[in-house]
Amino acid sequence: MPKIFKFTTLSARDLIVTFAPVLLLLAGLSVIAYKIIDPFPPKIVTISTGQENSAYEQLAKRYTSILARQGIQVRQKRSQGSIENLQRLRDPDSGIDIAFVQSGSTNLANAERNGLISLGSLFTEPVWLFYRESRRVRQLQDLSGLRINVGPNGTGVPQLFEKILDANGIAANKLKLSALEDTPATVALLNGKIDGIVFSSAADGLLIQMLLQTPGIKLFNFPQAEAYTRRFPFLSNVTLSRGIVDFGRDIPLHDYHLIAPTATLVAREDLHPALVELFVQAAAEIHGGAGWFQRHGEFPSARYTEIPVAQAAEKFYRNGPPLLQRYMSFRLANFFDRMWIVIVALGALILPLSRIVPPLYVWKVRSRIYRWYGKLRNVEHLVEQAVEEATTERRDAVYKEQLARLNDIEQRVNQLTIPLSFAEELYRLRSHIDFVRKRIDWLIRKSAA
Repeated sequence: MPKIFKFTTLSARDLIVTFAPVLLLLAGLSVIAYKIIDPFPPKIVTISTGQENSAYEQLAKRYTSILARQGIQVRQKRSQGSIENLQRLRDPDSGIDIAFVQSGSTNLANAERNGLISLGSLFTEPVWLFYRESRRVRQLQDLSGLRINVGPNGTGVPQLFEKILDANGIAANKLKLSALEDTPATVALLNGKIDGIVFSSAADGLLIQMLLQTPGIKLFNFPQAEAYTRRFPFLSNVTLSRGIVDFGRDIPLHDYHLIAPTATLVAREDLHPALVELFVQAAAEIHGGAGWFQRHGEFPSARYTEIPVAQAAEKFYRNGPPLLQRYMSFRLANFFDRMWIVIVALGALILPLSRIVPPLYVWKVRSRIYRWYGKLRNVEHLVEQAVEEATTERRDAVYKEQLARLNDIEQRVNQLTIPLSFAEELYRLRSHIDFVRKRIDWLIRKSAA
């Protein structure tokens, strides 16, 4: 070691030895807290959507694009609809993290029992009953004997339409119900193979848009829409306004009253809170504007869902996006947002440790001097013992032996590297060694006399 480092105010070696246990303790606590809090979300998440060309599938593509900005890959998996999506969420082995689910598909007790949480309602999904104009359907009783497609059992439509029929006193076996998927069913309707088709979808669904503008295809009007909302709380009354599809061609020609459940994002309760935030923020970007059936800012919302809303989602709906995300990247803001409690706790722990460590450092440095005081005291004790108990020959041998030992101690002490702030203790030790030597020399001369 260069000589310049031998004369320093502090001892690097002693500092390391003293502070290392504290640093290791803090590092260990930080690692444990990091594992528990898990601030960074997984980079891959799987969403269960809906049938091909459905509104759910189109929306999933938009969510995928938005989350990709934050480095999150969203894998899409088609399904028959809400019922199958719920079944996948209940099954931990399905690989599904989040899904679109229609309100009314489950209830609070089932959701809590299966560990499901809602990220909020996204938009209304009106019940669209399209039929061939030649059938002249004025009320639901006119559907008796007609071939109506309600979709596969995995969707929420068969269950919902059965509730509607039951409310009107119509037995489902009076209709010829089929279970084609949306796209094949639309083709069958246009080809005249079936008489009607029931959807529950957002207005921007490709098939909905096409059927609203197809000559010879009519949309059923629900004049008792408000009454349905009183019977079924998960439904709302919405109006398809005249001309909203095409102002130039005045489509539709008059207002239509529709009944509508809401689409919700549902996840398992173990979904990472950061992913919940990302999906809710994406939902605000996608669904926050005005639409055919909603005012600006009405959706997404913590209302209209029978599933418990996740805490992170409620926080967003109440306070908006976290403040830190306005000034830094999502991952960094998310890290500080979730780790601030740990940072504060470590700060509170460092304060008392900062009062303990300096005295430990002082003790560590001084102990290198004090251990030589122990050896010096042992030399002095043996000399005193010889004076009192040993014979003259034995005393002379002890004096010479301890004097040689004392010279060895002095030689080793002279090689000590002590910070300058502790030089006084070193020089005091050396003076005490010299004091003991002079006493031994005096005893030797006295014995010789």
